[in-house]
Amino acid sequence: MNPVWWLLPLALVLAYALLVLLGHWRWQRAARALHQRLATLAAAPLSAQLPALVGLAETEGLPAPVQRYLRLVLREGQPIPSAVHLRQEGSFNMKADGDGWKAFSARQQVLTRSPAFVWDARIAVAPGFPVHVHDAYAAGQGQLHAAVLGALPMAQLRGGGELARGELMRWLAETPWYPTALLPSQGVMWQAVDKHSADATCRDGDLQVTLRFHFGSDGLVDTVTAVARGRLVGAVSKPTPWQGRFWNYALRDGLRVPLQGEVAWLLPGGASPYWRGRVMKIGFDHPGAAATPAANATPSPTPAHMSTAAKVLP
Repeated sequence: MNPVWWLLPLALVLAYALLVLLGHWRWQRAARALHQRLATLAAAPLSAQLPALVGLAETEGLPAPVQRYLRLVLREGQPIPSAVHLRQEGSFNMKADGDGWKAFSARQQVLTRSPAFVWDARIAVAPGFPVHVHDAYAAGQGQLHAAVLGALPMAQLRGGGELARGELMRWLAETPWYPTALLPSQGVMWQAVDKHSADATCRDGDLQVTLRFHFGSDGLVDTVTAVARGRLVGAVSKPTPWQGRFWNYALRDGLRVPLQGEVAWLLPGGASPYWRGRVMKIGFDHPGAAATPAANATPSPTPAHMSTAAKVLP
């Protein structure tokens, strides 16, 4: 046998190893850049009127289901976190028109007072060839980057407009994991819908989004829905109804948060889930400064970093 053929497997192994190393280096560099953007935002001064402690008196005047929810998940006088760190595991549907569920693990960092997040995931698409995904939002810019082994690009989107709007929707939809962000003093405006629902609107710079929060019989958020969020169909973003579901609430660091969830597109033929996950770990960063609860302070309805506007979804 020609000895050259014996070298082929070795060459393939070396090429794979080099690709893994290159992907790891590229992905870590991209992750550092994303987290640096969040660090820059976190270091920016906030309005002096923003309370650092929960004051439940500021929930007075909110729609009844919102009042009940916030009083269930928050405690008077507890610190308002400035950032949240999550570790998640679950499955992701890689097929738009069928079942292509693959296991994933992810780490996520969220800023709660200036809307921003970085989701860094690894999806086990094929043995030895995971897909790495960055989904992010900061300062009016959205980003979606997916690459096999972190080196071979599958998708790379970045910018404002509908991409950023969709990512800001994600930040607002995931507030059940950081419910202090839903207090009026933190920049969200609530509008009553019915005894089980209310619309939440937030604005970050020129971007404004509104989502409908539905509260279950236990008073906790069970679904969050958007009338339209950009769904990639080929290379085109198609506005599509979108929904997140939450359940299995538990106390974590004094906050009652959901530990399981599912995200789906609401298509004419019914819901099409694409993300199912469980929170394995969640931690909160708290500002070090002592402060007066919002109940004893004058809350700012329009913090310096976020303006708000009320809007009822049709």
